[in-house]
Amino acid sequence: MAQQKKRTEIAELGEFGLIEKLTAGFAPHNASTLRGPGDDAAVIAPGRSEKVLVTTDSFFEGVDFDLTYFPLKHLGYKVVTAAISDILAMNALPSQIMVSLGISSKIPVEALEDLYEGIGFACNEHGIDLAGGDTRASMTGLVISITAVGLARKERIVYRDGAGQNDLICITGNAGAAYMGLQLLEREKRVLADVADPEPHFAGYEYLLEKYLKPRPRTDIIAALAEEKIVPTAMIDLSDGLASDLMQLCRASKCGARIYLERIPIARQTTALAEEMHTDPVVAALNGGEDYELLFTVPLSMQEQIMRLGLVDVIGHITPESTGCFLVTPDGSDIKLKAQGFPEKQ
Repeated sequence: MAQQKKRTEIAELGEFGLIEKLTAGFAPHNASTLRGPGDDAAVIAPGRSEKVLVTTDSFFEGVDFDLTYFPLKHLGYKVVTAAISDILAMNALPSQIMVSLGISSKIPVEALEDLYEGIGFACNEHGIDLAGGDTRASMTGLVISITAVGLARKERIVYRDGAGQNDLICITGNAGAAYMGLQLLEREKRVLADVADPEPHFAGYEYLLEKYLKPRPRTDIIAALAEEKIVPTAMIDLSDGLASDLMQLCRASKCGARIYLERIPIARQTTALAEEMHTDPVVAALNGGEDYELLFTVPLSMQEQIMRLGLVDVIGHITPESTGCFLVTPDGSDIKLKAQGFPEKQ
C-alpha cells in the first residue's frame, strides 16, 4: 500500500516560517540582485546604461486555473512564463520576480512546495532571481500575484506604438495550441466527472497539453534578435489571442493590418483536435490566448534578415489606420478581425 504523503498545515510554520521554507533553495543569478527574500524589501541595482522594466500579473483559482487537472509544479512554471513574457515583449530579458500568494486553509505546505519547485525550475532555466514576495490568507482559493523585473538598454526597448506603414508582421511559434489544450482538459473533466477511477484520453495530444500547462517563454527570440542586431518597431506577447493582441498593437501604433490565413502557423495537433471537437482551428488561433509567443513588426527592408532567423513566420503587413485590421483568406476575401469570437465577414 502506498505511503500517504505527509500533510503540514501552514499554521504549524507561520507566515515567516513558510516563506523561509519555500524560498530557502533560491540563489541569485544576477549581479543586479543585491538583496532577495528575507528583508523588508528587495534591493535591485541596474547598471548605469540600463533601464528597469516592471510588470505585474495575478492568477485566481477557478478563473485562471483549475487545480482539478493543473499540477502545481506546472502552475508554478506557467505563472513565471506569463509574467516574464511581458518583459520579453519589451525586447528585454527578465532578471527578478516577486511572488505573493493568497492561500486558503485547504492547501497544505507540501502543495506550496510543489508550486515553488515549478517556480524555481523556471527561474533556474532562464536565469531569474526570486527577489521577494508576501503571503496572505484567502477565502476564495489560491491566488498568485507575480511582479517581474527586467533590464534593457534604452535604445533596445520596444513598445507597442512603433509600427510603421508596410512593416512586416511576425509571429513566433504557433497559435491556438494552448487553447485546444485547455479544451481537451475540460472535455476529459466533464466526461470523467462521475467515474471512480478516471483515465483521461490524452494520447496524441501531448504537445497541446504542454502548451497550456507548461508554456515556455521565448527568451530565445530576444537573444536571437539581439545577436542579429534587430530591433523590432513594435512588439506584444500573445496572451489574449492573435486577433486581440494584433488589434492592441495596431491601436497603439495608430495603424491597420492585413494578415493572411495561409501564413498563420497552426500545429497539426491543434487542427486534429479542433476537427475532432467540431470546431475551427482558425478560431483557436485567432482568439484562444495563452500562447505566450511574441508578435512583432519590423521594416520591410529586414525581410531577408528576419527569415534567416528561422524562428518566426511573417504573416502579414501593416496598413494605414483607416483600412482597419483584416484576415485575408486564400480566395482573397477580407474578414474583419474582432477581439472576441469569430471575425465577421465584410
